[in-house]
Amino acid sequence: MDRPEFYRFHQGDRILPFEAQEYDTRLAGLRASMDEAGVAACVLTSMHNIAYYSGFLYCSFGRPYALVVTETESVTISAGIDAGQPWRRCHGDNITYTDWARNNYWRAILSVTGEGRTIGYEGDHLTLVQRDLLEDFLKPLVMVDVAPATMRQRMHKSPAEISLITHGAQVADVGGHAIRDAIRAGVREIDVAMAGRDAMELEIAKRFPDAEYRDTWVWLQSGLNTDGAHNPVTSRRLQRGDILSLNCFPMISGYYTALERTLFVGEVDDASLKIWEANVAAHEYGMSLLKPGARCSEVTQEINAFFAMRELLQYRTFGYGHSFGVLSHYYGREAGLELREDIDTVLEPGMVISMEPMLTIPEGLPGAGGYREHDILVITEEGAENITGYPYGPAFNVV
Repeated sequence: MDRPEFYRFHQGDRILPFEAQEYDTRLAGLRASMDEAGVAACVLTSMHNIAYYSGFLYCSFGRPYALVVTETESVTISAGIDAGQPWRRCHGDNITYTDWARNNYWRAILSVTGEGRTIGYEGDHLTLVQRDLLEDFLKPLVMVDVAPATMRQRMHKSPAEISLITHGAQVADVGGHAIRDAIRAGVREIDVAMAGRDAMELEIAKRFPDAEYRDTWVWLQSGLNTDGAHNPVTSRRLQRGDILSLNCFPMISGYYTALERTLFVGEVDDASLKIWEANVAAHEYGMSLLKPGARCSEVTQEINAFFAMRELLQYRTFGYGHSFGVLSHYYGREAGLELREDIDTVLEPGMVISMEPMLTIPEGLPGAGGYREHDILVITEEGAENITGYPYGPAFNVV
């Protein structure tokens, strides 16, 4: 039996999140960066960059994947276990590598890149083991880290991306209302979370009937469990007077959006209300600062000063916002567009960024718990458009 190292397995109709022209435009931007850096072929290995430039979002399960981009070719490299699915969900060509011999993955890549060329790679993703194999198989003349350039490109969204992200924000609103309807004393965190997740997945299927559905999730935190932004759901039962954190995360074709809100079950005490209102005021002030020309570090310092005047700055635990696009809680991050003291990026039209101040009051102090509001804003020529619709603050969210 002939057992090939790699082959092409193309079957079925191709279905992508965006039109072919969208991917051609992205690849043109990447090739411009490659030309500037003298790179002949890029071997992209991360979920976010492969999805951004090809549309294909891989499921690794310990196997490596790649997108190889040259001056004329764009080829996804996928494992045999996926059969024809990667080709149906990618722009460009696709090569399937087999498990019959170790490192057929690199032999498939070599068939596109050739030996002895200047190779672009992702320094923030390629492991030491895979880097050694790249050098062994491709024998690169030079290796160039293209991760910073690809991140800068992803930070600027196309109209098609902004449309999809806007849909995602609206889906998150649907999840938020479903969660609010499910909240009552005695119900478990996980039961409320499932109500929000189910509502969002149904809404995504209605809006995107040809998509693949994966990774949409909810964190509904209560009481002490609100102290961290990423604390998983538990089976704790809600109690009257509990502080809650509502966190809805719809995933549409690799694109993440978010809705985060503070709520209380039945009633809110005076100490908690005072902190909540201060965080809401910081949220509104922060959103007013997001406009073209604003520098991320300067926006951060302005909100820091706002909290410091109220003697609350010591309860802040992380940055005030971040970029949106092809990212998730387990892949991707446009770290150059975050509202932190050490980020000097200037906001430009076409960027998408959140405003999400959070205060964590330690257990034992009046108003103990985590307070967080989160809206998504699209930077425009004139200012910013808030694409989050679910209301924030005590008037709507004491349930």
